[in-house]
Amino acid sequence: MKNNLLTSLSAACLMTVASTIVYAESYSLETVAEGLEHPWGLAFLPDGSALVTEREGRLRRIENGQLVRDPVSGLPELVASGQGGLLDIVLHPDFDTNQTLFLSYAHRNSDGMTTRVARATYNGQALDDVEVIFEALPRSSNARHFGSRLVIDNDGYLYVSVGDRGDMDRAQDTADDAGGVHRITINGHPVSDNPFVGNSKGNDTFFTYGNRNIQGMTLHPDTGEIWSHEHGPRGGDEINIIRAGNDYGWPKVTHGIDYSGIPITNKTTMDGVTDPLHYWDPSIAPSGMAFYTGNLFPEWQGDLFVGALRSQKLVRLTIQDEAVIEEEDLLTGLGERIRDVRMGPDGALWLLTDSRQGKIYRMVPTN
Repeated sequence: MKNNLLTSLSAACLMTVASTIVYAESYSLETVAEGLEHPWGLAFLPDGSALVTEREGRLRRIENGQLVRDPVSGLPELVASGQGGLLDIVLHPDFDTNQTLFLSYAHRNSDGMTTRVARATYNGQALDDVEVIFEALPRSSNARHFGSRLVIDNDGYLYVSVGDRGDMDRAQDTADDAGGVHRITINGHPVSDNPFVGNSKGNDTFFTYGNRNIQGMTLHPDTGEIWSHEHGPRGGDEINIIRAGNDYGWPKVTHGIDYSGIPITNKTTMDGVTDPLHYWDPSIAPSGMAFYTGNLFPEWQGDLFVGALRSQKLVRLTIQDEAVIEEEDLLTGLGERIRDVRMGPDGALWLLTDSRQGKIYRMVPTN
């Protein structure tokens, strides 16, 4: 009943659009909002509205198909610098009763910058009871590779991706929070069966390591597992299934090379390392991902959609037995960096574009 109500309310309240762009015989883009400064993450609320993060440090509301002018107040202290700022957003599974949400963002103090996650209560206009529940340590001075996608699994645990912070060797140090995925409770505690709990060689919150910079994570609609993708350097973007204790290899193995053109390693696989399900070379710079589970495009049911920043496109992947069997590039003529991809409760795919005049699109059937 809850899911049906969410779907009907969202369809009623979110479908007002400014314009429609026909891109193919089978699909079109509807502009929901524009003028957003580097939008990064999107969450659909039970009342049919939506919240969108702007990397520059604002949380905005979309209501009745319109972008509300005044930002949501009460955000935690954060810094917008380089690739950091206000990043992802995810709702508590019981948001309709407790109004709790989670935000990831960059934070700076005298020791440097890092990725943080805060829990807060949303009262319709502002955030209350803001509490930091996760902080990746140690901090560093650069402003790169914060991650930082958030996903809550079917058991109610929160997964947090943290990039290697631009220092590749940190991804293989399990006593260092950079370069992996962390699994915590909604109160910020390590989950009791995390792979490094009680092991002095790894931090208790670690779920995986050897991840370069994950900016796409989503829950598989059937298996309940967490799927992710991560940026490679020049080539070597990867899609992976995030499984407890796995080492995904960075920088010991990669299909990419350094930005300078110098090889990072001559290995693309090795014992003890989890190979990617799929990779891109050259890089597409993936960001955002979602499985399609709606009814507007029945032919896409179960397909995985990935946004691309560098390649400015949307990629559709057909998955069979944990393998990519078909790849299709969509929206190649849009000329927009796709930052996030979300499966909307209205059956549409929702896209965020990464620019100072960023937009929110709904991808819908042309007819």
